[in-house]
Amino acid sequence: MAKRNKPVRPKARVPKGLRDIGAGEVRALDAMLSGIRSVYELYGFEPLDTPAFEYTDALGKFLPDQDRPNEGVFSFQDEDEQWLSLRYDLTAPLARFVAENYDGLAKPFRRYQFGPVWRNEKPGPGRYRQFMQFDADTVGTASVAADAELCMMAADCLEALGIKRGDYVMRVNNRKVLDGILERIGIAGDDAGYEAQRMTVLRAIDKLDRLGPEGVRLLLGEGRKDESGDYTKGAGLSDDHAGLIMAFVETEADSRDGVVERLREIVGDSETGLAGVAELAEISALGAAAGYGEDRVRLDPSVVRGLGYYTGPVFEAELTFSAQNEKGETVRFGSVGGGGRYDGLVQRFKGVEVPATGFSFGVSRLQTALETTGALAAAAVAAPVIVLVMDRDNLADYQKLTFDLRSAGIRAEMYLGTSGMRAQMKYADRRGAPAVVIQGEDERARGEVTIKDLEKGARLSGEIADNEEWRSGRPAQVSVPQSGLIDAVREILSHQQD
Repeated sequence: MAKRNKPVRPKARVPKGLRDIGAGEVRALDAMLSGIRSVYELYGFEPLDTPAFEYTDALGKFLPDQDRPNEGVFSFQDEDEQWLSLRYDLTAPLARFVAENYDGLAKPFRRYQFGPVWRNEKPGPGRYRQFMQFDADTVGTASVAADAELCMMAADCLEALGIKRGDYVMRVNNRKVLDGILERIGIAGDDAGYEAQRMTVLRAIDKLDRLGPEGVRLLLGEGRKDESGDYTKGAGLSDDHAGLIMAFVETEADSRDGVVERLREIVGDSETGLAGVAELAEISALGAAAGYGEDRVRLDPSVVRGLGYYTGPVFEAELTFSAQNEKGETVRFGSVGGGGRYDGLVQRFKGVEVPATGFSFGVSRLQTALETTGALAAAAVAAPVIVLVMDRDNLADYQKLTFDLRSAGIRAEMYLGTSGMRAQMKYADRRGAPAVVIQGEDERARGEVTIKDLEKGARLSGEIADNEEWRSGRPAQVSVPQSGLIDAVREILSHQQD
């Protein structure tokens, strides 16, 4: 007799670099997003939702492989053999939306958006291929007041989420200042060689927190070998030119005005650099006028942001405190969001410059910080009261009991399985139900229902010696007329909350 082949079944596994998110974390996330959204709305921003994927050419020149664009992004071809990609961030889709709808939009156009983005990159601890961003952008104005407003709004969001003043700071810089310094040392132009060297300088500065001043100085020069022996080629600057960059990065003063004056000295007579310094001075003045002091908005030349499309002010939201994680380790969260001015993205579609600026919270990192500090907990959503089904021929009666509970604002569900009472009680325990409603044939004949307080029952079960005492005492269980169901359940729930 021939052997029957075993069916081939797929292995149940979450894709690498992705994760499932349970109810508690989802509710905590909703609470956090609600806090951010309320501030965005207060500032007059409007919601927008764009598709999960775009035509790949809409995502911009920053993709590393245009011929087969699957490095850095997840891409596929449609039936017309056009490349589509899951969005890499929420900014490129916004640029496409503005260009497509430009004539019909009130400008400046102010929108916020929350949603997942995808990166086709090697995952690691805390680094996922899908993660959430929450953006706010102003498109259609070159006024630096729009940049200043985003910094103030981000600070307000952090305080609305329970982060105390002094435990965060908005760090602000301007790409034009660095470009002015690069002009001074002869790095200027529009060719590919200039842009590659400029980006190497930007990426080196962006690693200051991780590598320290000496590590950055090496990357500004010939290069750096890390602990594993891997070598990273540097920007090739001379010691004098690298020193000028480091003087810019490490600029400090007792006040924002002091930083501005020091930067004016460093950029010299560069028009680009002086324009950037003037914009920083205006951001400082606007913040001061609105009551946002040095403790909330700080000028910090070490902030450069790694992306190449920023053209002016750049800013980061940094948490400045340390906390203990669940393993008892001391962690410092650092940056939980950032953004800046990007006046060239919409221009790719329209051929004319459309100024824009935006800010984005790194949702997962911010949520982890809030949960670690206790500033964010899952919203208190009680588990549902379970209506047990004792007689399947009377499902309509149990559905009516469930409907009555819901109509009274009590979270409730009718047991929808086909198992007996023991399994139904086990189900209620696993759901964390506060109570169950029972109506057997005898209760129905008397027009009554029985309600078991599961929280009290679990507590008393440890205090009762044997089954006879349990049956005689009937702890945490009451029978009431069906008309009194709502009041009885409410009383049980109120006692559990005390």
